[in-house]
Amino acid sequence: MTMHDDKDTPAVSIVLPVHNGERFLRAALDSILAQTMTDFELIAVDDASSDSTPAILAHYAARDPRIRVITNPSNRKLPASLNTGFAATRAPWLTWTSDDNLLRPEMLARLVEARDAACGADIIHADYVLIDDAGRETGCVATGPANDLLLDNTIGCSFLYRREVDEMLGGYDESLFGLEDYDFWLRARAAGFTFHRIAEPLYKYRRHASSLTNSRAETIHEMVHERLSGEIEAMPRSPTRARARLRLATRNAYRLRPKLVARAFADHPPTVLRHWREIAGWLRHAARLRLRR
Repeated sequence: MTMHDDKDTPAVSIVLPVHNGERFLRAALDSILAQTMTDFELIAVDDASSDSTPAILAHYAARDPRIRVITNPSNRKLPASLNTGFAATRAPWLTWTSDDNLLRPEMLARLVEARDAACGADIIHADYVLIDDAGRETGCVATGPANDLLLDNTIGCSFLYRREVDEMLGGYDESLFGLEDYDFWLRARAAGFTFHRIAEPLYKYRRHASSLTNSRAETIHEMVHERLSGEIEAMPRSPTRARARLRLATRNAYRLRPKLVARAFADHPPTVLRHWREIAGWLRHAARLRLRR
């Protein structure tokens, strides 16, 4: 991507990919436009929607000059839509959101404040709240250090990063639909970019039956296994590798991998024994899934 030489360049660019998102799209757009920090642009990428999404986006773009709409001629999926959106951005700092999630009004302002305070950090990220279909809060997720990325996506969904991160990484991997964000953070860490966390929930992540996280859970778990197993195997034998192996096994209740637990035990038995509750919960969840089938 090339930085536009424009005196009116915004401070932050937000990309919003959407495919048939009419149900929650207005609320998502309203949460963006309600930001206390107003120096941003919004690039909405309509991924060939067949519902009222195009009309909703056109209505909002007509109301606010900060919004631009790009329409994919065919459905290209989330990571390709993200790359399309970011190719059109102008700001030095980037973020993206989904059509079913919400930004708290102070999100951009707090991320920018933290960026200024954490001199040199490339990626700023914050905690987030879980909400249900109706927008009711059901929990809070504390993000974690980038050093724990082999255990989970510890960066989460509320973030701001330098344009250079996207440029060096070449954007999102378009073959990893459903895992594109996790893979992006893993590659950013491997490339040596620095992360800074704010211990404050600034985003509302909606869990509902048709969300990608739920609808493609089994496929995504298998993709995670393929993405992480090589890196974990390449680690030296240690408690850290034992923990990573155990986490890789127990995060997926759709497919049991007892050999992975056994290899974790061979690496460091005390680590496995300390997490016996996690193993028990994994087995209970796996049993419930099988009873439903």
